[in-house]
Amino acid sequence: MFRGSGGYIARHRGSTIVIHIPGELVDSLQILDTKDNTTQWSNNAGDGGGSRMSIRNICDDVALVWLLGIKVVVVVGCRPQVDERMKRRKEASDLGISFDPDSSSPTPLKINQYSKGMRITDSSTLRVVKEEAGYVRFEVERQLARSIKSTSRRGVKPAVFEGGGGKGEEVKGGNVVGGNFYSSQPIGVREGCDYQYSGTVRKVERSSIERSLNSGDIVILTSLGVSPSGEMFNVPSEGLASTVAGAMNAEKLVFYLSKGACLRNEANKVVQNLNLSEAKQLLSQNGVKNDGWKIQIPDIITCTNQREFLGKAGWGMTALGNGVKRAHLISPVDGALLQELYTRDGSGTLISRDLYDGIRRAQVEDVNGIYDLITPLVLEGNLVEREREQLEKDINTYYVYTRDDLIVATGQLRRYDDEYAEIGCLVVHPDYQRGGRGDAMLGYLERLCLESGATKVFVLSTLTVQFFIERGFKLVTLNDLPESKREKVDVDRGSKVYMKEISSSQELVENELMWDR
Repeated sequence: MFRGSGGYIARHRGSTIVIHIPGELVDSLQILDTKDNTTQWSNNAGDGGGSRMSIRNICDDVALVWLLGIKVVVVVGCRPQVDERMKRRKEASDLGISFDPDSSSPTPLKINQYSKGMRITDSSTLRVVKEEAGYVRFEVERQLARSIKSTSRRGVKPAVFEGGGGKGEEVKGGNVVGGNFYSSQPIGVREGCDYQYSGTVRKVERSSIERSLNSGDIVILTSLGVSPSGEMFNVPSEGLASTVAGAMNAEKLVFYLSKGACLRNEANKVVQNLNLSEAKQLLSQNGVKNDGWKIQIPDIITCTNQREFLGKAGWGMTALGNGVKRAHLISPVDGALLQELYTRDGSGTLISRDLYDGIRRAQVEDVNGIYDLITPLVLEGNLVEREREQLEKDINTYYVYTRDDLIVATGQLRRYDDEYAEIGCLVVHPDYQRGGRGDAMLGYLERLCLESGATKVFVLSTLTVQFFIERGFKLVTLNDLPESKREKVDVDRGSKVYMKEISSSQELVENELMWDR
């Protein structure tokens, strides 16, 4: 298994990921029954079946990810701790007992005020948030420090990052650091509701976070943000994680779910991957609204697992819209983070940007653009000549990648007997060859092949053979082609034949993870 993780370790080294840990996982031991995916909670390490997951295990996984060269920002929530404290304060207040040191008389308290899923933070609640945010921060910080130092005691060197002590130099970090890494602002009055000390992120201090990460440290953030005027606001931790990931241009945003949950399709199969369009459709079908400052889930959805999944999926989509490449929702199962990042099948649900946005089937109006794009390669003898009339006749077999109405890449897909398909005329505009568009076009055509039942995809090439070899194509002979294609091959061109077998969409997703985008 470790050998199979090598490509992922190399791919992720030096990248930045933001990991959100909900308050439910901070001070409870979770026992996940792997048979029916149900969750029990306990504050001790009593006996029980299933896979145990505690904040200690989570921090061990985070430290190992750091050790493997990933720059880690941890955002930790404290919502359940605040809810429990406010409940107890309300019960005490009803008995005439005041917990407010600034008051000489019992203070009436309202318990856990929410409006459309967003907490209304009054001054009394803010005091509790301060205390509980400090608690969860230091609980996670001490566990991370223990995990990091335990590797050092075993003689393991800290991770090496570019930009720390210079490219390729060993970084002396290994600390867990917090601080004033972002500023906040009040939500204010929305739709007649005054959210008081509830806030949103105003600005992320990206350069400060990067300095800490490049020094080999892990950055930890909580839901308490300070405004430029010195006021403190309670920022939803999920929104904070999403905003920070976008501001840092993070490779990944990882949300731990507080309980075991997964998304299943109509066939009751676990959905491992969603692109942005599919995720939007999922939220729309469930009536979820993204207002920018909050994710609003209809009251008709009462299942807490479903509400949490949809809410974090919404914040993940916000991050993707701000430049993050992928968002992950993982259950709190031991080793889930490592499995999600370093194995082919992962452990949770991956939401990715629409990598193929801008690719469509060509139309007659695109003939001139395609012709202009491929002509230089035709003149160099690297591509078979295609006249405009032929392009127009075969236009339904062509696909184009456009940017501002300019065709920057094209490709042709032909189906043959049984399970065979040919990809040809794969051309990218010289000005756009470093943007991953060749990979995107190839991946898009491969997906079309799989959807149409073609599992054996082949190309004929004289010049770009290395491109296809690096993407899983293997050299074969003309005899391996379908008979209807062999009859049309111009053997005088000396083209080499490369073929790739595609077994599942998961294999294509794995290839996408390796793109240099």
